[in-house]
Order: sequence, then structure tokens, then C-alpha cells
Amino acid sequence: MSEVKSLVPDHVAIIMDGNRRWARQHGLSIIKGHRKVAEEMIERLADFAILSKVKYLTLWAFSTENWQRSSEEVDGIMNLFRETFATSSERLHKKGVRVAVIGDMSKFPKDIQDGVNFWVNETKNNQKLIVTFALNYGGRDEIKRAVALGGEDFEEFLDTKKAINLPDPDLLIRPGGEKRLSGFLTWQTVYTELYFTDVLMPDFDEKEFSKALNDYASRQRRFGK
Repeated sequence: MSEVKSLVPDHVAIIMDGNRRWARQHGLSIIKGHRKVAEEMIERLADFAILSKVKYLTLWAFSTENWQRSSEEVDGIMNLFRETFATSSERLHKKGVRVAVIGDMSKFPKDIQDGVNFWVNETKNNQKLIVTFALNYGGRDEIKRAVALGGEDFEEFLDTKKAINLPDPDLLIRPGGEKRLSGFLTWQTVYTELYFTDVLMPDFDEKEFSKALNDYASRQRRFGK
């Protein structure tokens, strides 16, 4: 495993892209790509984040636009949430990981909402790492909801402030080959360092995570100064 340089970001956000293309490349059903990430990669990346002294890991798991996909895929993802969220959260809990959520959970079936809320509450005192899942999340949607609640003080009503008072990401990683943010953490990523890779999310393992952290460590952040 590659050694990570000393300059480590506190908060890493990942746009989990490429699951469907990975499944097609391997001759599998689309849901199998999502399943590999849910059942395997999330825990591996959380373990590596802990090892690397990252404090916050935020994962975009389902966007506001994802509802527009086929009903078969959306239903499959909902069932995957039902099957894997509790199991993954329990394993993360045993590692001392706190689970948090951003996004408009009201659009999800009630049983999924209840399961997510249970693990958010169950893990709330854990301090090893905070893993935040962005579920039914869109940057514009977040800002609109925050403005409706807070007016000019809307920043305090952003999901990242309300849920767990997350700091802005230091590093945002997008596997999958696309070079855009697609509305992920729109307000929060103004000075975030961006890292794009062609590696698809189901193949974005510890080695690839290490490459991203080392690339970050080589940069000089000026915050507009």
C-alpha cells in the first residue's frame, strides 16, 4: 500500500460515479455495480480514511436527478439501501465511525428513512471518522431549501451545517472519467481541491485513494489570496 504524504485533508468528498459502466463492462446487471460499492468499497475506503487520518468522508450515493432513471434501477437501489445500509452501518459502528446523512430524506420510503435515522442516532457518539452519505442530494436543491428556511442567513440552514456541522471539503474526488461537479456541495466547494480519475467507482480502491491524497499533498492552497 502506498505511503501517504504528511499533508492530509481533513474532509474528503467523493462523487461515486461509474457504477453502471463498470457493471456493463463486466457483463453484469446495473444493480451489481451499485452493490459492489455498497457492500465492499465504502467500508474499504472508510478504513483507509481512518488509516490516513482523514476526519470526514462524504459520499454522494443518490442524487436528486437519480429518480429520473428507470423504475427498475431506482427500485433496485431502494432495495439495496434496505439490504445494505444497516449491515454497513453496523460494521462502521464497530470501527468507531459516526454515520451522518445530508439531502432531502423525505422523498425516500418511510422504512428507509427509519433505518437511516436509527443508525445516525446509534453512531452519534463515535469519533474515529465521520462518514456522511448524500442521499437524494443536489446542490441547488440544498440551497433552495436553505434559503426558504433562513433567508439571508441561509448558510446556517445548509444540510452540511444542520446535520453535523461539516467543514467544507478540502478535497473532492470524482472517479468515472467525468470532469464536472454535477451540483455536489455547490456552496461548499468554492475553494475545494478537485481530483478527477478515469477509474470507475467500483474499482476505486485504497491504491487509488492513496493517489488522490498524494496529489492533494503536492498542492499549495491559497484560498484566493
